[in-house]
Amino acid sequence: MARIGIVAERSGETRVALTPPTVVRLITLGYEVVVEAGAGAASSFPDAAYTDAGAEVSDRAGAWGADIVVTVTSPAPDDVALLRDGATLIGMLAPAFRPEVRESLTTRGITALSLDAVPRISRAQSMDVLSSMANISGYRAVVEAAHEFGRFFTGQVTAAGKVPPAKVLVAGAGVAGLAAIGTAASLGAIVRATDPRPEVADQVKSVGGEYLPVEVDEVMESSDGYAKATSEAYDRRAAEIYTDQAADVDIIITTALIPGRAAPRLITASDVAQMKPGSVIVDMAAAQGGNVEGSVAGERVVTENGVTILGYTDLAGRLPAQASQLYSTNVYNLIALLTPGKDGQLTIDFDDIVQRGVTIVRDGESTWPPPPVQVSAAPAPAAAAPAVKPEPKKAPAWRTPALLGAAAVLLFVVTAVAPAPIPQHFTVLVLSIIIGFFVIGKVHHALHTPLMSVTNAISGIIVVGAMLQLASGELIVQILAAVAVLLASINIFGGFAVTRRMLAMFSKGTDSKGETR
Repeated sequence: MARIGIVAERSGETRVALTPPTVVRLITLGYEVVVEAGAGAASSFPDAAYTDAGAEVSDRAGAWGADIVVTVTSPAPDDVALLRDGATLIGMLAPAFRPEVRESLTTRGITALSLDAVPRISRAQSMDVLSSMANISGYRAVVEAAHEFGRFFTGQVTAAGKVPPAKVLVAGAGVAGLAAIGTAASLGAIVRATDPRPEVADQVKSVGGEYLPVEVDEVMESSDGYAKATSEAYDRRAAEIYTDQAADVDIIITTALIPGRAAPRLITASDVAQMKPGSVIVDMAAAQGGNVEGSVAGERVVTENGVTILGYTDLAGRLPAQASQLYSTNVYNLIALLTPGKDGQLTIDFDDIVQRGVTIVRDGESTWPPPPVQVSAAPAPAAAAPAVKPEPKKAPAWRTPALLGAAAVLLFVVTAVAPAPIPQHFTVLVLSIIIGFFVIGKVHHALHTPLMSVTNAISGIIVVGAMLQLASGELIVQILAAVAVLLASINIFGGFAVTRRMLAMFSKGTDSKGETR
């Protein structure tokens, strides 16, 4: 039975990797859990809550010395030294941006799983910490902007005058961008958004925003579910839109990130210079170089023209309880995947693309980067056009009149030659076939409901005729008549029931007198 260690994060990080409710679920998988004292204090999870959940409270060395260590951020060198030989480390290790951490883990048979490397496939959504944290960050970005803005987001008409609504521009309509759009729109702001992918237009509209298309000849696609660099043509056209919008909007929130690369520059110093005094910019990509010229990671900057630029890198951590809960769930889902036997033993299967993707070091050997994973974000190649089937040959124009003529001749012959009452019965049979074919078979499906009244009338005639035959002296005639009455009655009553139900669908209800309106 393996032990899972929950460690206290470095100063400035308010989140905790596992919460007490998740500890209970991990114990059901067969694990023992040890938590460093005070690890959840910043997230409002006291040590007593962990003890009640079944975890053991220990010191720093005890938590870092567990078989499986779970953290939020990348470990420091002295933290890596505390890991036991053959241990497994799980956290957001940023393998593309912190190769030194990855290299430090290729020692003593250590295995490292990076949660920010989860493949963007449907099956891995429950483990996608980037999406979980981006959702919180997008919401918090609007809250921070509203605090700095110092004015209403929603428009108001009061006795003291009219207050116009705030105008918000969101650059990037990913998880963080959509969260920001929805939050700003819910506060009453006019929200606009840009994104290289035209397919997100409906998503932007669904959360209350207006999509600003960047019209270029190329179509932006992603083969791995993550954003990719845009072309020069797109950047030029987007820059024109940002310049126009900067002079009009009150708040700009940028979310553009490219995995493994510095954040693209979207808002220039000249764009910032033409914004109105009191405007706010939230650069959510400040930690990776920033989307806004002049933003500083982790700091609040006020420009000469009175524009506030927020480069906060801990937006998710500013909602620590919620962020820890979601992060903890992501971690549990990964551990549950790696524990198929629910026996407290971690097993990594490299045939699983999810497990292969998150594993950056295995038994002291670097496995980064993982092989590329094709996801459904990019449209599949167009299928080959189906072969055109030759149109069926139309029947000669003379065929229908010829068949009708032959039928008429046959009817005439039978009527002239056959003894009574065969001609009479044969005529009724022929007419029934003709009427049934043209009244039922040739009626459009949209008219089947009106046709129901016709069939009810015909069934009524059948009932009357069959009831007359019930008095016949022949047993076979009585049996057939009884069957006819039964079947026709079913058709009548069923037809009326269906008709009444359909009429009720178009009824507005009843008035106070109980009459249909």
